[in-house]
Amino acid sequence: MTQSARDAGLALLREHAFIAGEPVASAKRIPVDDPATGEIIGHVPDLGAAETERAIQAAHDAFPDWSRSDPHKRATFLREWARLIDENTEGLGALMALENGKPFEEARGEVAYANSFIKWFAGEAERLLGETQDSPLGHVILTFREAVGPCAFITPWNFPAAMLTRKLGPAFAAGCTAVVKPASQTPFTALALAELAYAAGLPKGALSVITGDAATIGGVLTASPLIRKLSFTGSTPVGRKLAEQCAPTLKRVSMELGGAAPLIVFADADIDLAVAETVRGKFRNSGQTCVCPNRVYVEASVADAYAEKLAAEVAKIPVGAAFETGVKVGPLIEDKAIAKVEDHLARVQASGGKVLTGGARHALGGRFFQPTVTLGGDDELFRHEETFGPLIPVFPFNSEDEVLGKANDSEFGLASYVFTRDLDRAMRVGRRIEAGMCGVNTGLISTAVAPFGGVKQSGYGREGSVHGIDEYVDIKAVTLALKQA
Repeated sequence: MTQSARDAGLALLREHAFIAGEPVASAKRIPVDDPATGEIIGHVPDLGAAETERAIQAAHDAFPDWSRSDPHKRATFLREWARLIDENTEGLGALMALENGKPFEEARGEVAYANSFIKWFAGEAERLLGETQDSPLGHVILTFREAVGPCAFITPWNFPAAMLTRKLGPAFAAGCTAVVKPASQTPFTALALAELAYAAGLPKGALSVITGDAATIGGVLTASPLIRKLSFTGSTPVGRKLAEQCAPTLKRVSMELGGAAPLIVFADADIDLAVAETVRGKFRNSGQTCVCPNRVYVEASVADAYAEKLAAEVAKIPVGAAFETGVKVGPLIEDKAIAKVEDHLARVQASGGKVLTGGARHALGGRFFQPTVTLGGDDELFRHEETFGPLIPVFPFNSEDEVLGKANDSEFGLASYVFTRDLDRAMRVGRRIEAGMCGVNTGLISTAVAPFGGVKQSGYGREGSVHGIDEYVDIKAVTLALKQA
């Protein structure tokens, strides 16, 4: 990476929060480090209940005008925001790489992916269609899709741009206002995107970004009767707590929570394709994604061949800091993430799994871990816990019913993957597997046009696609009693 890209990222770094578009500082601050080095790259304000209440009030005050504005005007704003994001792709990618640790080129790709939601929902803003229906009482019923109200968004550190725009895009398209609490590990990307939104013409009260203690800020957001919708991306235990806190005010709630994605390879699959797509799906953000394969099941007759090819490809993956040329896997976000990968590795080995490649902390030290493949052992752990790191456990199976039983024996149901040349089997397994999403012969399933979300303990609600805006609208019925001719 050139120094100019790094400089472009640092130029977008803001060490203040935003309330109604105005910068807000604090004597008490939170440090943000580079996961590759541990070096502090900046600080953000450690704000609390009072500042959160101000942000909520600003969103409430801005909502009437913004929600009643011409949807084409909102679409124009979204397109201008998207244009500014495109102009700042290099800087946003560099800023994200600095605070998240993911490879710079991958971070640039996330910026483009994040912007695809802004562009998609700019179009959806112009298609907030209603319906007409003749009533058996002789009336005409008109239905309208109206903005649900001020929204609260709590976003994670692993995709600091995409998880924000996937919520803000449909919210703004529908006419909602928002208060955002980004993860403290990666707040700078959210702050930079917010500043670009203001530059694109968003009314200042329509968006606030509050940094600080998650429990304090989340408690105020969930308790406030002025907030009518909460969308959260993160762990299942935290999601449960937030949903409970939202119950007294009967907020609309959508949750994108944990996963333990199974990837199934049948004997008739293109093994080389399955290996390539496993690698592509697993190692984005160093395995720290909720949809990456958490457990791989391979039909026994081809399990050894698949695992050997997979290990050979994984052994080639370049590991390093975000801005090193050719790097594909960076550091994990924090020290306890390394400890979790080590624990999962030790437990699969204790149950009989063999390490085929990797299996230890990387020679780079710090938060780097070797991309690792294991074969065999007990899969139970991986049905119930996300590793969230660069470890792929492979388990042989003997029949379709057996592997579906294992795949579905989990409280989670977010993503899943199936590799087979048999179309009947692909459709059969794709329908029987208990997950909100299933990729067939691909390891990448996330786009702006696909509905994203899970079932069971992986949450509820959908983001992206034509369904994404439905999370931010209420249906109003107006019944007209017309005079008969």
